[in-house]
Amino acid sequence: MPSYKLECDVMADEIKTVETDVLVIGAGGAGMRAAISVNDAGLKVVMVTKSLLGKAHTVMAEGGIAAALGNVDPQDNWTVHYGDIIEEGVYISDWKMAEILGKEAPERVLELERYGALFDRTPDGRIMQRAFGAHTYRRLAHVGDRTGLELIKTLEDQVLHRDITFYDEMYITNLLKKDDKIIGAFGIKMTTGEFFVFKSKATVIATGGSGRVYKVTSNSWESTGDGIGMAFRAGVKLRDMEMIQFHPTGMVYPPGVKGLLVTESVRGEGGILLNSKGERYMLRYSPQKKELDARDVVARANYREITEGRGTEHGGVYLDITHKSPDFIKHKLPAMYQQFLEFAGVDITKEKMEVAPTVHYMMGGIEVEAETERSNIENLFAAGEVASGLHGANRLGGNSLADILVFGKRAGDAASNYARNASLVDVPQELVDNEINYVKGFFKENGKNPYDLIDRLTTCMSDNVGIVRDEEHLKKAIDIIEELKEEFKDVGTKGMIRYNHGLLGCLELANMLISCEAITHCALMREESRGAHTRSDFPKKDKNWKKNIITYMGADGKIVYEVKPVDPMPKEYEQYVKTEVYE
Repeated sequence: MPSYKLECDVMADEIKTVETDVLVIGAGGAGMRAAISVNDAGLKVVMVTKSLLGKAHTVMAEGGIAAALGNVDPQDNWTVHYGDIIEEGVYISDWKMAEILGKEAPERVLELERYGALFDRTPDGRIMQRAFGAHTYRRLAHVGDRTGLELIKTLEDQVLHRDITFYDEMYITNLLKKDDKIIGAFGIKMTTGEFFVFKSKATVIATGGSGRVYKVTSNSWESTGDGIGMAFRAGVKLRDMEMIQFHPTGMVYPPGVKGLLVTESVRGEGGILLNSKGERYMLRYSPQKKELDARDVVARANYREITEGRGTEHGGVYLDITHKSPDFIKHKLPAMYQQFLEFAGVDITKEKMEVAPTVHYMMGGIEVEAETERSNIENLFAAGEVASGLHGANRLGGNSLADILVFGKRAGDAASNYARNASLVDVPQELVDNEINYVKGFFKENGKNPYDLIDRLTTCMSDNVGIVRDEEHLKKAIDIIEELKEEFKDVGTKGMIRYNHGLLGCLELANMLISCEAITHCALMREESRGAHTRSDFPKKDKNWKKNIITYMGADGKIVYEVKPVDPMPKEYEQYVKTEVYE
């Protein structure tokens, strides 16, 4: 390919081309597990990440991996796990994905153990499993409260030993599409300013969610909806975008760590929630399951205690595990012990933690086929948090790590099967020129600071599209998003591409706006309360809304929203699930 010079103070001397059978965009747990599958199938795989290998949001899934191993509660099995998924998803999950996860999660955990993961053990040497909210049995295989870190490091070790090619600090601006197929992607190596064209026969998106579109979130900096944005622009269908999980317990103090996750393991190991009056209020909200009820139930209870004036000094509630011995806490919850000691100066063996709901996970994302993780574009696949279907209206704790292992593998397998019978397609020069011009367009003398717009956008989402929603605030959010879309045309940066955070902000903001628009419009459409989606003006669940909202770009470039009924599960599976009840 020819060299290009940008007409501004930018050094980007030439475009580098990389060819591969399968391109994996994202290097968290789902991306690495997909890449391992492609490699083991004997095909060439290239993995790219805008962060560093081994640095992904996966590490924030601390409590464990949900899998019906039956090591602690022998009566557990895939059918019980299946029922828990459907019920927690409030009956709008993809039943086939729930079946696959229930059946395959145990083998993926055992595989991870064979890869070298060091799980906590039962007295007789089997993988230990702990209780988690809304799980019928003790089901979470764990490594203290650092399970996500153990998973990512174990998979990273497998990637490195297989000598899988990866490019880190590589920002993918867009997928490259020709004749209704994805033929590759365009990227910028942020540390050098070089442009890259990745040519691939099949592509897997594993970029995570959009949690950073909210002001207070447990999500790491990478989670800006890049995969959702690039997929949407390529014509991919999204599903359930209104469904945002607010984890009940994020740190509230000091301000610099506000929103940082306090793992559900604390409650799983016996932690209790108290208000400023010392009341264990979950006895009122959920007398039977108490602190281990579904995340949406506990999060709303925390929110209500805070908003009704029974909160703590810093606007939270108390999470207390001091009734356990210091040795127990340090053994079972070492990361939480260190986190509070270092960031808040709180010794959780002696003092209560201050916590409040924080944006944690997106149930919505790219709509995929259950068995293959294929999108509506035949050679584009998606896995992990960027994909939708499994979790429905709310995700069970521990199912995120099971999800990335089970469906990361399946996405890699399916992409390999497709690529084996496909050919590389030459990338038209016009597509490359379009991407270069897109990047060049952000270099302006007097461009608006993208981070000012990002601040206003995240404030808008937290203030108006939060844990409890209503028509007035959702419409206000839509108006603000429309204003920001107009202002986005004027955002810009100066300097060179290399190490340019202003350019990164411009690129991320484009994707964040897509997620925010879809989330807000879908939330306004769904006139009921279901799972993580709570409408104060429609407080009850509505049987007429046992449906999924599908979102995609229409021929005129505007977002289209369609509603479709949930696919019914087989009759023989109904016995595994409690009958849905409506008030």
